[in-house]
Amino acid sequence: MFRFSLRRIIAAWAVANAAVAIGCGSESKVADSTSATRAATVTRPITRDDFGRPLPVGEARRIVSINPATTELLFAIGAGSRLVGRSEYDEFPDSARRVPSVGPALRPNLEAILAARPDLVVLYASSDNREAVDRLTHAGVPVVAFKIDSIEQFERDAIALGRLTGTAARATQVVDSIAGTLARVRAATANLPRPTVFLPIWERPLIVIGSGSFMSELLDIAGARNVYADIAAPSATVTIEDVVRRNPDLILASPTTAATIRASARWRAIPAVRAGRILVYDTATIGRPSVRLGAAATSLAALLHPGAVR
Repeated sequence: MFRFSLRRIIAAWAVANAAVAIGCGSESKVADSTSATRAATVTRPITRDDFGRPLPVGEARRIVSINPATTELLFAIGAGSRLVGRSEYDEFPDSARRVPSVGPALRPNLEAILAARPDLVVLYASSDNREAVDRLTHAGVPVVAFKIDSIEQFERDAIALGRLTGTAARATQVVDSIAGTLARVRAATANLPRPTVFLPIWERPLIVIGSGSFMSELLDIAGARNVYADIAAPSATVTIEDVVRRNPDLILASPTTAATIRASARWRAIPAVRAGRILVYDTATIGRPSVRLGAAATSLAALLHPGAVR
């Protein structure tokens, strides 16, 4: 029972945090002349989703997206006007809120989805959604299931959605622009000291970010080292005692988690907590694997190395 509950916690966290305001500034422009070839080289077009199912063929016109990250991607690549349904979590950009909600993103309301008459449903590739995929497929509705745990998966899925909606050129522009920003931040922090960082995402049980998460990748780009980079998974459960043993230089936490850490006696076993070395990040920018990954890296670098990125 505990393992089932923990899996649901992690899946719910992943879905709820897969949302971010659609890009701004330079991230809405073409980065450079490499955009024409990026899809074929870095992102390598895929033919199957994260459940191993073949991608649908044809250009989708009525889309239900119940994954916040893919909903925002669809708006970013110019296909937002085709959305006829979203999950209750999908609130970015503001225009997404005008799309009718079909309910939860995990174990979704199939009746509400079918009532929207979609020709494509995009959802989060959690085991909680496998039954929904099977039932929608049986009903004749094309479905794709994506996870966006890493930056590479973000790029891959953006290109895939571009192909599914006939907006491949715009999708490549978005991917390439973000990649350009990430490269700029990495170059700016490459020769700076790299503090070790502990990044908790849940307190009880204590769940932390591992190297399989885009957040760990962002730490590396922004000039730090994830103290749990030796864990290959996106997240894992650990103990306070193990955090003490690893002795991170800094704690990086959301506003809510940071308040909990400061108020709880058990966290004071960690030297960085006693010393007040807690950095609070903007969850709307950093905690979500979507089209503001470049902005997220810039924001993290500003926390870790003020003034390094201009």
